[in-house]
Amino acid sequence: MQPSGQFPHYIEFRHVYKTFDKPVLVDSNFHIDAGQTVAIIGRSGVGKSVSLGHIMGFLKPDSGQVIVAHEDITHFDEPDLRRIRKKVTMVFQSGALFDSMTVGENIEFSLELRDDYNEQNKEDVVQGLLDLVDLGEYRNVYPADLSTGFKRAVAIARALAAQPECILYDEPTTMVDPIMSDHLGNLMLRLKNQLHLTSAVVTHDLELMRKVADSVVILHKGEIIYFGPVRGLEQSDHPHIQEFLAMDRVQLG
Repeated sequence: MQPSGQFPHYIEFRHVYKTFDKPVLVDSNFHIDAGQTVAIIGRSGVGKSVSLGHIMGFLKPDSGQVIVAHEDITHFDEPDLRRIRKKVTMVFQSGALFDSMTVGENIEFSLELRDDYNEQNKEDVVQGLLDLVDLGEYRNVYPADLSTGFKRAVAIARALAAQPECILYDEPTTMVDPIMSDHLGNLMLRLKNQLHLTSAVVTHDLELMRKVADSVVILHKGEIIYFGPVRGLEQSDHPHIQEFLAMDRVQLG
C-alpha cells in the first residue's frame, strides 16, 4: 500500500498508551518514514521492546493508534496482522533459530511458504543471502556451533528471505564482542543502503545508533523525552539525555 494523506509515514505511533503493572508507554508519538532507520534507546524496562511488540501486532495499545505499512493496525485481527507481517519482520535478540536445522535449512524454512521459487531457486537464494551477510561458508553448520553474533547474522538472513519492506532489530549487538558488533552494524547499514529497508533498532549501543540511525527515540519512565535527528541529541538539555551521553563517553574513553 502506498502512503496516503491520512497515513503518510511507514510506521507511526499516535498518542499510544500501554500499562502493565505500571505505565510502560505514555502518550507515545514518533514515526519512521519508508527507507529510514530509527533507533529506540533507553534503559531496561522503559518500553523499547514493548514498542516493537506493538509494531508487530503482538500487543495492542490501551489507547492511541499504531500505523504500520501505511495502515492503522490498532484493531486488526490475526489474518490482517499476518498480511502485515509479510511486509514487516523482526530479528529477535535470541536469533530464534531452529537448533535441529543447519544454517542453510533455517533460511530455507522462510522460503517454504513462497510458491514463486523452485528447488534450484531456493538453493541459489539461500546461498545469496548467506553471502550477503558474509556467512557463505557456514551453510551446513548448526546454530549450536555459532557465536551469538553469527546467530544474529543468520537470523537477519532468514528475515530477508521473506523479502520484507521493514526489519525490526531487538538489541542486535547485545552480548557480542566489539568486532562482531561492528560487523553487525556495517551489515545493517549495507542492507539499508542496498535494499532501502525501513527499520527500527532497539539498542543500548550508542555507537550503533550513530552508525545506522537517521532519527532516535529516547524513552524514559514510559515517556518519549526526545524524538529527532541523532545529531540533535548533543544539543538536548534534558538531564537524563546528558547523563546517557556522559556514560557513553566514559565507556568510549
